[in-house]
Amino acid sequence: MRSESLNRFGPGLALCSVLLWAGLMPEEALAGECRMSLSQPRVDYGLIRSAERAGDQLALGKRTLQLNIACAESAPMALRFTGVSAGSKGFRFGRQGYFTLSLQHPQVDGQAVELRVSGEPPSGQLLPGQTLVARAGGAPIHGRRFTALVNIETFVPAVGLAVRDETAFEGQGSFEWVPGA
Repeated sequence: MRSESLNRFGPGLALCSVLLWAGLMPEEALAGECRMSLSQPRVDYGLIRSAERAGDQLALGKRTLQLNIACAESAPMALRFTGVSAGSKGFRFGRQGYFTLSLQHPQVDGQAVELRVSGEPPSGQLLPGQTLVARAGGAPIHGRRFTALVNIETFVPAVGLAVRDETAFEGQGSFEWVPGA
């Protein structure tokens, strides 16, 4: 594979030519009597030639996926994402980067719900160690089908992409349905 020289990072330096974020989850995962699926199990940013600067970080853009949970019987709707923590920023991406996850338009059995971490206001953002619980009218809700859009935003330090050779960055993790939440 080749690398290209980019003037904005200085002469002789190349931007990461392959950026891969893999392993969100298997295409379908069975948990008890519920089946979880994600529209795209891998997010591949491909060859990165430019990115939007966000402070000392470069934003690689937002990707949106569809998350579905289908259960044979009515069940509590709660989920978490397990991955390497990057602290309060989100989940680790490469050695110094991170990615964030937020869920939008969550629905249980076709009705809009809010996603909440116990005792916190609804945000839809999923951070390390947190479990989001679907709620309606302030109480946890049970149902047979959960859907939501998952927004993934990835950031890497600007100096991290100023490399001489092709460099791969990865972040991994998986969504989990949490039946007892």
